[in-house]
Amino acid sequence: MQEERPLKILLMGNPNVGKSVIFSRLTGADAISSNYPGTTVGYTEGSINVLGRSAALIDVPGVYSLDPSSKAEEVANLILDQGADLIVNVVDATNLERNLNLTLELQERGIPMVVALNLWDVAVRKGLEINVGRLSEELGIRVVPTVAASGLGIRDLVEAIESSMASKPPALSLDPGERWQRVGEIVSRVQKVHHRHPSHLERLEDLTIRPWTGIPVALVVLYISFSLIVGAGELFTEKVSDPLFLRYSYWIFSLAGRYTSGFAHDILVGRSPELLESFGLLTTGLYIPFGIVLPFLLPFYLVLGFLEDLGYLPRVSVLMDALMHRLGLHGAAIIPCVLGMGCSVPGVLGLRVLESSKQRFLAATLMTMSIPCASQTAMVFGILAPYGLRYIFAVYATLLTVFIISGMLLHRMIREESPEIFMEIPQYRMPVAGALLKKTFLRIRTFISEAVPYIGIGIVVMNIFEITGLMMSIGELARPVVSGILGLPEEAATALILGFLRKDIGIGMFVPLGLSPEQLVIAAVVLAMYFPCVATLTVLMKELGAYDTIRALIFRLIAAAMVGGMLRVVLL
Repeated sequence: MQEERPLKILLMGNPNVGKSVIFSRLTGADAISSNYPGTTVGYTEGSINVLGRSAALIDVPGVYSLDPSSKAEEVANLILDQGADLIVNVVDATNLERNLNLTLELQERGIPMVVALNLWDVAVRKGLEINVGRLSEELGIRVVPTVAASGLGIRDLVEAIESSMASKPPALSLDPGERWQRVGEIVSRVQKVHHRHPSHLERLEDLTIRPWTGIPVALVVLYISFSLIVGAGELFTEKVSDPLFLRYSYWIFSLAGRYTSGFAHDILVGRSPELLESFGLLTTGLYIPFGIVLPFLLPFYLVLGFLEDLGYLPRVSVLMDALMHRLGLHGAAIIPCVLGMGCSVPGVLGLRVLESSKQRFLAATLMTMSIPCASQTAMVFGILAPYGLRYIFAVYATLLTVFIISGMLLHRMIREESPEIFMEIPQYRMPVAGALLKKTFLRIRTFISEAVPYIGIGIVVMNIFEITGLMMSIGELARPVVSGILGLPEEAATALILGFLRKDIGIGMFVPLGLSPEQLVIAAVVLAMYFPCVATLTVLMKELGAYDTIRALIFRLIAAAMVGGMLRVVLL
C-alpha cells in the first residue's frame, strides 16, 4: 500500500503581522517572534495535526508582494514554487489595503487558502469595523479574526484550515493596476472607520518618531534601560553566578588535580587557580559565557524583548537612518548596535538582519570597535568616575567620533552596494509576559548553542599561546608601541593582552599601574578599539568568515594606534 504524501501548509503574510506568533500557537515550535521586520530571514518549519494527519507548517519570510525584488521575496517564491496543500495568509486587520494586495497575488497561484485576520483587538481599539462575513464573500475564502498574542481565534483557524484543505480557490488573473483597484473596492465594502480620540500610546507614537522629541526620549530610554541591565547584571553576578562558580572552582580544580596531569590538565583547567586567568576549557571556558556574559545578557534580552514587542526599536532606526546612510548602512543596523551595548556576541549574531555582506562587515567592525559592552561600560564608569564625568565623556565622545569617521572611510573604501531596506513602523502594543519570557529563553538558548562552543575553541587557542610562551612574546613585542605611541607604562601591554580575554578585566588591570586620568582615557579607548574579546572574535569568524574578520582586525589595529597616538598628543 502506497504511503500518503505528507501535507504541507504555508504561513504567509506581510512583515510584522504576527506570523511567527501564530506559527508558535499552531505548532508549539520554538520560533522567535519580534515586533520589528527582519527576524525571519530564512524560514521555520514545524508540524500541525490536520484531519488526523501530521502536516508540515512552514513560516515563510514576510513579504509585501511576490515580485522577487529582495532576498525574502526570492525565498518566498522558491517555497511557493515547490507547491503546497494550503496557504494561511496572515493579514493585519489594522491595514487591510496594504495586506490584501498580497492576498490577491497568492490567490492567483490556485492554492487553497485561509485568511487569519490578525491584530483584531488593535483594529477594534482604533475604531475599525470590519465585516468579516462580507470580506469572506468578496475573497471567496474563509476569513478568521485572530489575536495571536492571546490565542483568540486560533481554534477557529485550525477548524478553517481543515475545512478548506480540499476547497477549490477562485480563479484570479489580475495585473498590478487591476489588483490595487480590486483591493480598494473590497476595503470600501467591508470596512468602516469610526472617529475616536487617539490613545496615550498613539500620542506617544507621534512623539517618539519626530527628531526633536524622539531623540531626547531615546536618550532617556537608553539611560533607563542600561541602568536596569547593569544593575541587574551586577546583582546577579554578586548573588548567584560568582558564589556558584566559586564552589564549582574548588570542585573542578580538585577533580582535575586528582585525575589529570601535564598537557591534558593545562588544557582542561589551566595552570592558574583563578577561574578567569587559568585559560582552561572547563574553567575560563565556562566562566566567561555563564559567569560573566550571561548575568548581563539575561536582563539585556528581557529589556530588549520588551522594547521590541512594544514596537519602539523601529522608531530608533528611523531616528538614526540619516546618519547610518552616510556610513553605508541603514537605520536597521542600529538594532545590532543596541544589542552590542549589552554584549558584542549577540550584537554580532544580530547582523543577520542586514541585507549585504558589505553592510554586515561595516556594522560588525564599527560595533565591536566603538561600542563598549555593558560590563566594559560599568568598569569605565568605575575607574573614571572619581576623577570627574569629563573623563568618562572623553572616552565615549572619542568612540562615537571613531564610529562615524571609520564608517565614512570604510563606506568609501568598500565599493559594494548597500541595498535599501524598507522597514515598517508598527503601532505600539503592550508586550505579553509569556511571549516575552519565551523569546528571552530562546535567545539565551541560541547564545549557548551558537556562541559557547566558539568561546571554548578560542580559550583553547589562548591556552596554547600561554603554554608555549607565545603570549609573553606578543606582550614583549607590544611594549614599544604601548610606551612609545600611547604614552602608557610598559606594564600596560599585559593589561591589553588580558583585554583580549575580557575587556572589563583588562581595564581593571590598568588601575594598579597608577595611571593618570588622562592615561586611563587613552587606555580605555585603545582597549575598546584594538581587538575584540575572545568570545566576540570567535563569533565574528563564524558570521563574517576568516577573510573579512582579518580585514576588520587589521583596520581596527591601525585605527587604535592612530587614535591612541592622537589622544596622547591632545591629553598628555
